[in-house]
Amino acid sequence: MTTDLREQVRERYAEAALGVDNGTGCGCGDGGCCGDETSSTFGNSLYDADERAGLPDAAVTASLGCGNPLAVADLHPGETVLDLGSGGGIDVLLSARRVGPRGTVYGLDMTDEMLALAQRNAEKARAKNVHFLKGLIEDIPLPAESVDVVISNCVVNLSTDKPAVLAEIARVLRPGGRVGISDVVAEDRLSVEERAERGSYVGCVAGALSETEYRSGLEQAGLVDVEVRFTHRVADGMHSAIVRATKLA
Repeated sequence: MTTDLREQVRERYAEAALGVDNGTGCGCGDGGCCGDETSSTFGNSLYDADERAGLPDAAVTASLGCGNPLAVADLHPGETVLDLGSGGGIDVLLSARRVGPRGTVYGLDMTDEMLALAQRNAEKARAKNVHFLKGLIEDIPLPAESVDVVISNCVVNLSTDKPAVLAEIARVLRPGGRVGISDVVAEDRLSVEERAERGSYVGCVAGALSETEYRSGLEQAGLVDVEVRFTHRVADGMHSAIVRATKLA
């Protein structure tokens, strides 16, 4: 079942990348690219116009997230950033602007089509301080304590092994490092079955953690100062949320 779900996710986002390449949009139908509802819930409309300005059109079109992790990550020049599930690269390119030439940004994705799209977008943007990696967010191909900030945009909910993801985030963060994630999170009142009734797994809904599950998962991974704050509604009892945490210095 785990392998089947991961393959469904990979196929969905490969389709999205090819849709951008073919000029037919994100390739995910009439609703939001990631989700099953309206495009105002998911996608590039969640970024300010001045943030989108100057980015390659394909990077903006391929934005499939449910928030803007850069709005909460508070990046500084010279930092090293990791974007989990980097897709077409919009958050990697925006991060690269903020950390500047002395900083480094890694984008991790499991989908060949998205990685190829992201690399082309980085070349169009002339971003020299970005590196795209193929791999799973449950097994990050970077050394321990190698990044200052981990960001992600509506991707952790797609994982079939979320404790592994949260443990890997804690592993690669340097002491004092921090997490700034946008994700879909369920209210505690919803059971797993009730979450599945509100949307599909590949639509970023059925696999969402509850608020308490997210908090306890990050704390069990060894992170502190955990914050989960709802920002806008995705479905009944389901919200896009900002998730923050810190690794002890």
